Amino acid sequence: MDAGCPRLPDSVLFEIFLYLDHADVLSVGLVCQQWRAVARDEFLWKELFYRYYRVSRDVPRHPGALRGAGLIPGAAPAVSPGWRLRSPRSALGPPLSRWWKPGTRLGCVTIWSNELDISLQHSSNMRPYNWSYTQFSQFNSDDSLLLVSGVFVGPHNSSSGEIAVISMENFTLLSRVRNKPYDVFGCWLNETNLISGNLHRIGRITSCSVLWLNNAFQGIESENVNVVKRLFKIQNLNASTIRTVMVADCSRYDSPDLLLDYEEQLAASSTCPVFDLGSDSEEEEAKPKPPPEPAVQELPDAGGVPAEHGLQQLFDDIMEGRVGPAMTETELETKVAELFVRNRTKPPEPNLLPTDSNSKTKYLIFTTGCLTYSPHQIGIKRILPHQMTTAGPVLGEERRSDEFFDSLDHVIDIHGHIIGMGLSPDHRYLYVNSRAWPRDCIISDPMQPPPIAEEIDLHVFDLKTMKEVKRALRAHRAYTPNEECFFIFLDVSRDFVASGAEDRHGYIWDRHYNICLAKLQHDNVVNSVAFSPVEQELLLTASDDTTIKVWRSPRAVRVRQARRPRPRKLLFSWLMNQKS
Repeated sequence: MDAGCPRLPDSVLFEIFLYLDHADVLSVGLVCQQWRAVARDEFLWKELFYRYYRVSRDVPRHPGALRGAGLIPGAAPAVSPGWRLRSPRSALGPPLSRWWKPGTRLGCVTIWSNELDISLQHSSNMRPYNWSYTQFSQFNSDDSLLLVSGVFVGPHNSSSGEIAVISMENFTLLSRVRNKPYDVFGCWLNETNLISGNLHRIGRITSCSVLWLNNAFQGIESENVNVVKRLFKIQNLNASTIRTVMVADCSRYDSPDLLLDYEEQLAASSTCPVFDLGSDSEEEEAKPKPPPEPAVQELPDAGGVPAEHGLQQLFDDIMEGRVGPAMTETELETKVAELFVRNRTKPPEPNLLPTDSNSKTKYLIFTTGCLTYSPHQIGIKRILPHQMTTAGPVLGEERRSDEFFDSLDHVIDIHGHIIGMGLSPDHRYLYVNSRAWPRDCIISDPMQPPPIAEEIDLHVFDLKTMKEVKRALRAHRAYTPNEECFFIFLDVSRDFVASGAEDRHGYIWDRHYNICLAKLQHDNVVNSVAFSPVEQELLLTASDDTTIKVWRSPRAVRVRQARRPRPRKLLFSWLMNQKS
């Protein structure tokens, strides 16, 4: 700028720059030193940030949350994608290690190193064990063991699940655990124990889910040491089942509150009833058996009549034709199950919320339901310290006749089809992908759930308070109907949350401001995403287009390029001169 021309005051430049968008502000910052200083003003960029991302002015700035597009994986077209890994119909679980472990629909387990340059470390074929395909994987907390969940084709072409445990020291298969249904997936409780499921059919729409604690080293343990123990028995009504189990560790709650406000009301419905008449054996289907002897103190139902008497009254009314209007077979089965189990259930644990005295509490979290077969509720069950080991009786603690079943400690009703769940790194926040039902829908047949929306809502729940964050994340879409709806894995890092979608894209949001930051393109459905556990600026997306794409932020690309060894021209010239 000419010395003879008067300079505009900084305050005037500031007001002018407020009318520009962020790209123009960067451009005018190249004019001179004064304009550069004003263009770098923090208050100016705060205003541009709120305007561009349409964040509410009531939300304060989060220190270190969103520092620029240079830290977002795939934010710049020049780096999308950095790599493509060929893997037919790939699916991978959230990463917890220095390794990557996508599974494939071809029944293989492939493991890559999570170094500067990703490289294949190991591949195992699970076809010899009658696996149709692998679907989920998870490392234990010290990265020594890998849990892999797959679909097992058993006798009579009946599909159930199986969990394999692989040692990361030498990639050997340590044990295999039955898992039914297969979309329970399984998860680690601690370094050496994992949780699996089993399903016992009672009637056409009534069943019981049994959750088991398994030792990872079943094949090499002494025959005198228990390697399995029953954790919980939970009733399923109206064709629902327990699926997608995961464990939240309350001792890891160390992050500050999210910046968004919370709903005043708990995002939970009444506790779903529980019921089971099934065998404890994993090898045979349950058969109905007579009810246990009634407890000394019976629990009355809503009408003041003990549950045992209510069941007998229902039978008498049916036999004498006093039930009207006529109940369908499905309604009768559900009514009998509800009445029968009413005084056979252990009450929920008191004081579910973690305190200083129970900071070591762990929650078992899973999808469930009580109205239809599609998962529409999240069940939460506290795992007590004495339940975290396989020591003791195989069938768990002794049960009185009035505590034959386990109730849920907390239920969150989503009012829609749940298609994905993930925990924040500190296990405080639960993120849930769902497709909403119509607002005032009525479910009259559990085998015909309501239609689901194409928009995917990403809900956020604070497990410290059991409340839902007000505003759900939304940008991604899905198109399959209820009967074809499938799980879409999501992942959460310190500052970001990512999810796949059926619209051929992966998505990244800022956790603290609830804004969509990046849209990562594929040629088919993106069914899984995973952040690097050591660097949130690296993200993997797996798609039905048979590729796994590795997305790096612009900053991560620059760091990666700077670390690559460069040829030394002087040494090369000297060698050439010596040869000549």
